[in-house]
Amino acid sequence: MTGNFVPKKKSYLWYKTVDLLQFINSIKTSVVKKCSVCFSFSLKLMRRPSRMRSLALLVLLGCLCATLVHADDQAVAVRTKRSPTPFFFNKGGHDDHHHHPEPKCVWEKKLGWKEDWKKVWETKKIEVWKSEWKKQQIPVWKKVEVPIWREVKIPDWKIVKTPYWKETEIPAWKEVQVPDWKKVTKPIWKEVQVPVWKEVQVPEWKQIWVPDTVKVGIPGEKYLGKDEHGWEYTSHDLWKKKMVWKPLWKKVWKTVKKEEWKTEKKLEWKEEWVQVWRTEKQQIWVKKKEEAWKEDKIEVWRVEKKQEWATEKKLEWKDEWKEIKVPAWKEIQVPAWKKVWKPVWEKVCVPVSHGWH
Repeated sequence: MTGNFVPKKKSYLWYKTVDLLQFINSIKTSVVKKCSVCFSFSLKLMRRPSRMRSLALLVLLGCLCATLVHADDQAVAVRTKRSPTPFFFNKGGHDDHHHHPEPKCVWEKKLGWKEDWKKVWETKKIEVWKSEWKKQQIPVWKKVEVPIWREVKIPDWKIVKTPYWKETEIPAWKEVQVPDWKKVTKPIWKEVQVPVWKEVQVPEWKQIWVPDTVKVGIPGEKYLGKDEHGWEYTSHDLWKKKMVWKPLWKKVWKTVKKEEWKTEKKLEWKEEWVQVWRTEKQQIWVKKKEEAWKEDKIEVWRVEKKQEWATEKKLEWKDEWKEIKVPAWKEIQVPAWKKVWKPVWEKVCVPVSHGWH
C-alpha cells in the first residue's frame, strides 16, 4: 500500500494504515541520524571505566527517548496538515470531495498520566567478615629442677633394752568407809518484784518542708519579637512561677520506754546438814614383781635420705592470640527503580456538536 493507492471505501483500517506509513516516513531519517550520533558518542564512553559505561548507557537511552518524542511531534504535525478531521469521524465509503457534510473536531489539550521509573536507594544488609582476636592456650614443655631423695646407709650405734623381773615393795591404798557430815543446799522459789521496761507509742509533731509554687512578678519590659510588618511586641508586668519550701507539721509516733513492775520467781538456796559416808584411802605395803629393762649397745646400719636435684619436663599452658574471621551484617545503599506516574498534556480531537444527531 503506497500513498497513490486509494481504496474505494475509506474504512477504519485504511485510515490507520495511512497514519502509520506517514509516521514511519517522518521519523525514518531523523531517528537514524540522531541514533548514529548517540551511538558513536556512547562507544567512546564505553571504553572508559565501569562508571563511565553506566553513564554511556544512560546517555544512549536518553537520546533515543528524545528522538522518538521529537519524531512523534513531527508525525502529529504531518497528520494535522493532511487531515484536520480525525479518521474516526470519516468511516463511510465516500470520497473526500463528496457533497455530504462531514463532522468536524477541535484539538484540545487533555491532562493524562504517563508511566515513568524513578531511581531510589534502598537499605540492604550484606554479610561481611570481620576480624576478631581469640585467646587460646597452647601446651609447652618447660624444664624444671625438682628435688629427689636417695637412700644411703650410714653406720650407727643402737641401744637395745632387754626386759627382766625385779621384786619390790610398793605402797598401795586401801579404801575404807568413814562417817561424815555434809552441808547441802536445797533450792527454794521466792516471789519478788522486778522492774521491766515496756515500749509504748507516743504521738509527736515533726516539722517537714514540702515544695510549693508561687507567682513572682518580673519587673521591666520584655521583648517578644516582631510581626510581618516589622512592629515590635513587648510585654510588661510578667509573672513567673517560683518553687518555695513550705513548712508543715506532721504527726508522727515515737517509741518510748515505760517502767513497770513484774512479779517473778527467784531461786534461792537453803543450807542443811546430812550424814554421809565418805571413802578414805589407807596406805599399805605389798610385794610386786616389776619389769625392768637393761640397756645394751649394738652396731647397726641406718638408712638416711639424701636430697638431690633432677631435671624434669613440666607441661604448662601458654596464652596466645589468634585472629579469626566472624560473620557480621553491614548496611549498604543499593539503587532500585520505583514506578511513578507523571502528568503530561496530550492533544485530543473533540468533535463539534451541531445540535443534530
